[in-house]
Amino acid sequence: MRFDAYTTDQAILKEIGERVAMVRLNQNLTQANLAEKSGVSKRTVERLEAGESVQITSLIRLLRSLGLQQRLEVLFPEPVASPIAQMKLQGRNRRRASTKRTPNSTNKAWNWGDES
Repeated sequence: MRFDAYTTDQAILKEIGERVAMVRLNQNLTQANLAEKSGVSKRTVERLEAGESVQITSLIRLLRSLGLQQRLEVLFPEPVASPIAQMKLQGRNRRRASTKRTPNSTNKAWNWGDES
């Protein structure tokens, strides 16, 4: 299954659970073994593999126990600013997002008495 813009949240959770289960089985681990190794409950492993929601900290613990934590880099690569943005920032980190400005159709000067 490929994840695209039309894939539902539930379908993504189910696919992640199936993939985690495949990796676990390829490593010859039971759900109880993985739970103990990860420091989460067996029920958490069951829920994840069934496509149910789990806490992100639990997911990270499970990924680490399976040796998959480095794959998070693919999901969240370190952002790189464009060369122009780097020049503007000059070593500072960007802290705010900006909105796009739309041209105002009423650019005429305001005068007293023009409240309407």
